[in-house]
Amino acid sequence: MGAQKKGATARVSEDQEELARNPLQAILLADSFATTFRPITLERPKVLLPLVNIPMIDYTLAWLESAGVEEVFVFCCAHSKQVIDYLESSQWSSQPNFSVTTIESHNSISAGDALRLIYERNVIHGDFVLISGDTMSNMSLTQVLQEHKERRKKDANAIMTMVIKKSKPSPITQQSRLGTDELFMAINPVTKQLLCYEDKAERSKGFISLDKTLIADNPSIILHNDKQDCYIDVCSQEVLSLFTDNFDYQHLRRHFVKGLLVDDIMGYKIFTHEIHSSYAARIDNFRSYDTISKDIIQRWTYPFVPDILCGSSAIKVERQGAYRASDVTLSRSAHIGSFTFIGQGTKIGNDTKISHSVVGEGCTIGSNVTIEGSYIWNNVTIEDGCQLRHAIVCDGVIMRSGAVLQPGVILSFKVVVGQQFVVPAYSKVSLLQQPTQQDSDEELEYADNTSGTGELRSDKLNGDIATDLSETAYELGTGGVGYIWSVFEGAQDEEWKHSVAPIPTDKLVKLMLDKDEDEEQLTQDGNVLSASGELKADSDDNGSEDDDNADSRDDYGFFEKEVEATFLRAVHENVKVDHAVLEVNALRLSYNMASVDCAGAIFYSMMKLAVESPHHSASELHRNAADIITKWQKLLKSFLHDIDEEIEVILKFEEMCLESAKEFAALFPQVLHLLYDKEILQEDAILRWADEKEGADESDKVFLKSSEKFVQWLKEAEEEDEDD
Repeated sequence: MGAQKKGATARVSEDQEELARNPLQAILLADSFATTFRPITLERPKVLLPLVNIPMIDYTLAWLESAGVEEVFVFCCAHSKQVIDYLESSQWSSQPNFSVTTIESHNSISAGDALRLIYERNVIHGDFVLISGDTMSNMSLTQVLQEHKERRKKDANAIMTMVIKKSKPSPITQQSRLGTDELFMAINPVTKQLLCYEDKAERSKGFISLDKTLIADNPSIILHNDKQDCYIDVCSQEVLSLFTDNFDYQHLRRHFVKGLLVDDIMGYKIFTHEIHSSYAARIDNFRSYDTISKDIIQRWTYPFVPDILCGSSAIKVERQGAYRASDVTLSRSAHIGSFTFIGQGTKIGNDTKISHSVVGEGCTIGSNVTIEGSYIWNNVTIEDGCQLRHAIVCDGVIMRSGAVLQPGVILSFKVVVGQQFVVPAYSKVSLLQQPTQQDSDEELEYADNTSGTGELRSDKLNGDIATDLSETAYELGTGGVGYIWSVFEGAQDEEWKHSVAPIPTDKLVKLMLDKDEDEEQLTQDGNVLSASGELKADSDDNGSEDDDNADSRDDYGFFEKEVEATFLRAVHENVKVDHAVLEVNALRLSYNMASVDCAGAIFYSMMKLAVESPHHSASELHRNAADIITKWQKLLKSFLHDIDEEIEVILKFEEMCLESAKEFAALFPQVLHLLYDKEILQEDAILRWADEKEGADESDKVFLKSSEKFVQWLKEAEEEDEDD
């Protein structure tokens, strides 16, 4: 025992000495090198875009500081002057024990080039954290750093550890809630070594290919499609030298990670570290911008939330997740809904309604304006009678009276929308002309990173716009100023998939129909994937009936969790009931469940939300349940087609009252009555349930006895109807 303690003390001492010699460092890439944030990023670097009114890079730096990083090197290329000026004038220029140093280059056109330049500067002296400036997290780095160091002691080829998190993609869109494509990772479940990384599977074939040697060399492999790459990497110094030795490595994942995984000669290895309760996500497109903004407002990213980062004296958190600055001017008749942020100096007129939105600083919003699910940045003017739904409006925009933004619209800096003009859905509008169609996305991105083109465009915005806009003013109505960018051929799907707007119902229906057709072709010979994701060979042995039942229970457990996550997302993001029905239906098809399984899982999710919502008495709990059931009754009713299915809901409620939601036990009769009043349960279902319970054991009749008066009332009402 004493020897073990002495050995542990020695290891701690070694780690402390190493930390003293080499303070924990991080490389932060301020350039995304591939972005869907056009046209906004033509004028301002992505890391300085506001995320709930705070620049993205501030969240990243605040997390790195709290996680024990002492030295951060910020690499910037496009709009580098803006990034450097911001950091030099910010709090990060004078933080004790936390230094932020910028490295500027106008010649780097990729992440690979950036890391090669940093290697040449010889500023990294040990293990480091590699991250982009559009990453949001509150995780502790202690465990992942310790795992990385321990592996390195045993295996010098273990040069990188990737942080991942569970996040099952939508079975309809094959995308995560962040709008990223379905990601496949093959991982050794024992060692956590990453064996395969495929973010663009061959969907036309319906499968992905694994090298046979992986199966031969690893006794167990799990192929996951339910993991999210958090784009937080703990790296050894060899990573930088590998980029220097291989100029083909440009993209971090597409080239470097995949290159290492197929390289049999050098033998370098990448491992994974999965986080569970912590938060980590990258803003890769407008949908992830929307998702992460909502997560911040709902405080999943605590302590990195507006009232703490800005100071509680500047921002107050009110009921239903509303944030309001101290000097907001708000008309008495204006209504600020749940999960909304209103910034300093903003003025809001009569009868204006704002919900699930962010409004920045210094904005003037007129009367009778409707803003829903939108992001209004700073110094924006919105005149009377305007309507905005699921849009992004950048600094200095002016919307004349009666103007309308349809879902998915992006208005870049200082655009003017004319009076009564309706901007079509998914339009991108800018004072800058759209880059030519013949240029590829990568060429356009690299053009921004050059010192010439990028700076020229930025200079135009600092003074007068040097482009003649008169010929396109008609596009934005009378008095409108700006260009409406056209959607390139073949890119229409990307617009609604990556938008801040919910995916339209007609698109979801089409995707579901396409999925149904594709599923008929997915059965194949050879190796198959089990429900748990473990790769297994076909066998004539079908297993025992007990195993089948166990698998079935496991499947329902996973299914119930997926339905709950879908329901909560619908609640928090104000998703339409029809969209939620489609999502649950897709899960039903994916897990091969029946409608009654959907109904049970939805009801469970509703009651669980009622219990977890704030309440101090049984009457308040009942009110929670009533509000939730009233709002989402159509969703539950969509999966109840006959009396037997309604009885299953009652049995599910009994089970919850005995196990997971015991607080409802005393309210069983009232909730049963509520379900009847809302026409979710029919009279026949309740009476048949009561009849079936009559012959049960006394212990199984607890809730029947508590509901005797209500059941008797139903029976008497039925008899009166028969007499009539």
